[in-house]
Amino acid sequence: MVRSSSGIVAGLTAAALAAIGFLAYRASANAPDDLAPAPVAESAAATAPKAPRDSRHPEALPADSGTGRRVVYSLDDDRVWLVGPEGGVERTFKVSPGRVDPPPNRYAVTSRSAAVVGSDGVAVEHVVRFASLDDVAIGFSAASDGTVSPPDPTKKLGAIREAKEDGTSMWTFATIGTQVTVIK
Repeated sequence: MVRSSSGIVAGLTAAALAAIGFLAYRASANAPDDLAPAPVAESAAATAPKAPRDSRHPEALPADSGTGRRVVYSLDDDRVWLVGPEGGVERTFKVSPGRVDPPPNRYAVTSRSAAVVGSDGVAVEHVVRFASLDDVAIGFSAASDGTVSPPDPTKKLGAIREAKEDGTSMWTFATIGTQVTVIK
């Protein structure tokens, strides 16, 4: 059976378009945050009141921190809560933020990287990005060597550093699209 050259060209073109579509999909998972969509929804502005806390239980999830499955990050407490779909806390831990804080708001995880070198030159893993501000990517990460020292205070960094085991939990929990609620 003899095929026409136009049929072969059409087949090759379809295969090429499929490959390009697949590569575009894969690349979108590692897109820089400055290409990320805007926050999920406008809520509290930078002047928002601090979410109520239980002074007897400082590790308790703050009231008015959203609903459903989400990551809650408190700027004032340097603490993260991984909250399950029914509102129960699956894990909470302290973090060490960089100098650039995201404004209180609701965001979504926009990109992830298994292992990279951070803007401060530290090898990090389990990077979960959810915002950017003034061309600075903001996200959670753990130093590959297991240290939890704060990011370099002389640099404009959006890194929110976690202990290695907390970074592993965040990586498992916070997939692309997961809501991140930032509170004061």
